[in-house]
Amino acid sequence: MTSQTPPVDDPIAALTARFGPLENDTFRGQARVVVPAPEALDALRLLRQIGFDLLVDVTCVDYLEYRNARHRYGLVYLLASTATNRRLTVRAYLDDPDPAIASVVPIWEAANWLEREVWDMFGIRFVGHPDLRRLVMPEEFAAHPLRKDYPLQGRGERHNFPVITRDHS
Repeated sequence: MTSQTPPVDDPIAALTARFGPLENDTFRGQARVVVPAPEALDALRLLRQIGFDLLVDVTCVDYLEYRNARHRYGLVYLLASTATNRRLTVRAYLDDPDPAIASVVPIWEAANWLEREVWDMFGIRFVGHPDLRRLVMPEEFAAHPLRKDYPLQGRGERHNFPVITRDHS
C-alpha cells in the first residue's frame, strides 16, 4: 500500500466492482470471499492496493469426498490490514489433473515459503514462483501427503530416500 492509497472500507464491494458478483459471506465478523482462480492474482493485487498489506497465511483444503463439494481443492489466502486491523479470507478453487494458480510472491514476498509448503503437501503448482521446490519433504519424495487420496500407511516411498550413515549425519 502506498501512502497515497487510503484503506477501503468495503473490500468485497471493491472486488465486486472490478470482477462482478462474487460468492462471499461473513462469519463471526470476518469477511470471506471466493474469487475465480484465473483472476486470483489480480484480485489479490487489488486487495494489496486497497490496504491489505499483510499476507498472514496461504493454505489449502482438499475437498475430496466432501458432501456437495464442487471442486477438489480450496486454496485459502488469509489477509490483514495493519492500518485498520481488518482481516479477509480469500478462497480460490482448483481441480485436478493439474491444480495450478499464479504465484503471489510478486505481491507479498512472504508468500515464497507459504506457497512452497502448499506445493509440497498438496501438489498445487504456483505458476511464476521463483523457487518452487520441496520445503518439508525430501526432494526424492514423489507424492503430496496431505491429499485425501494419500494412503494412511504410505506408499513405500522410503526406498527412494538416500541412506544416511552415522559417519555422514
